[in-house]
Amino acid sequence: MAESVYKFIDLVGTSTESWEKAAAAAVNQAAKTLRDLRIAEVRDLDIQIEDGKIVAYRAKVKLSFKVESKVD
Repeated sequence: MAESVYKFIDLVGTSTESWEKAAAAAVNQAAKTLRDLRIAEVRDLDIQIEDGKIVAYRAKVKLSFKVESKVD
C-alpha cells in the first residue's frame, strides 16, 4: 500500500438557517475546487447577532484532503 499525505485547512461556513447548513456550505464550497476530501471536523459554532436577533449561524470547520502525488 502506498503512503498517503493529507493537508488540513480551516474554513468558516455561514447560513441564515442552521449550523448544519453552515457546515455543509463550507464543505460544499471546498468540494468545488478540492479533490479527495476526507474528514470535516466542526471545531466551533457561533452566531452573528444584529439588533438582538440572530442573523447568521457560523460553523468553523477543519477539513482534510489527500495531497496528490506527481506522476512522472
